[in-house]
Amino acid sequence: MNKYVQRGILGASIGVALCILGLFLMKQDLPIYKWTLTVGVIVFGVGFLTTLYGLIRKIERRSILEDRKERQQQHD
Repeated sequence: MNKYVQRGILGASIGVALCILGLFLMKQDLPIYKWTLTVGVIVFGVGFLTTLYGLIRKIERRSILEDRKERQQQHD
């Protein structure tokens, strides 16, 4: 796994944890739950997008390396 996938998974996990905390606070009738849920959703979204970016980057890198390998074989 590259660093973007790792950071994305970490961010998504933290976002889920914040959302669960927000739901717990909502059951306790504490007004801070709105901010906790909002931050949790944003952090989860950023983590999810970072994970997708890392996966796309990994696939793109593989295709570039394969293309270079094919070009090198054609020239030899």
